[in-house]
Amino acid sequence: MITTIIIIITSLISIKAFKDDALLSKIIFHPPAVKQGGWYRLFTYGVAHADYTHLIFNMFTLYFFGMDIERVLKSAFGLTNGAISYIFLYISALLVSIIPTYFKHKNDSSYYGLGASGAVSAIIFSYVLINPMNFMGIMFIPIMLPAFLFGLVFILISLALEKKQFGGINHSAHITGGIYGIIYMVAVFFVFADTNLISSFISQIKINSISDLFHFGF
Repeated sequence: MITTIIIIITSLISIKAFKDDALLSKIIFHPPAVKQGGWYRLFTYGVAHADYTHLIFNMFTLYFFGMDIERVLKSAFGLTNGAISYIFLYISALLVSIIPTYFKHKNDSSYYGLGASGAVSAIIFSYVLINPMNFMGIMFIPIMLPAFLFGLVFILISLALEKKQFGGINHSAHITGGIYGIIYMVAVFFVFADTNLISSFISQIKINSISDLFHFGF
């Protein structure tokens, strides 16, 4: 499974970077360094994490949602093309999710960023698009919502936190990654499978809403 390979590679490099400052300084996202030719940092920052909690949270989330999206793409496009589509989604999401941050901080020598959260958000929102009525929640918080509502709440909270610059977390990457994941999946399925995922998304919500109305006797 490609998801497992991504998790293993990311974990091994992240763990090594915990104790190797020289390695971390080479792969971390640092806008001035990118501006001076270190373009590879627009990708490598995704295999570095702040600590074990950061790493475990991202990799657990990737495993849970990534396995499903990987299966969906392989089922739709075949093993090889599905694998390529999945790999490209993850890698391109690393780039796309960090671009707004780069332009915002390109002259900020004190700004550093790391973590796979932007790409993981792309995977999560791909899942939301495919499975809008599946229930989702946040680890250790006993509140579950249909995926489409969870996604909406997540975006609204991230926008508010980004505006306040809360917690030293790059909420912009989460938002951009999530939106990109939806756009990528819609485009790929429309071009290569002649499938309208937006229509499918809306239909699933409508059908389940009507079913709930009958269930409750309205």
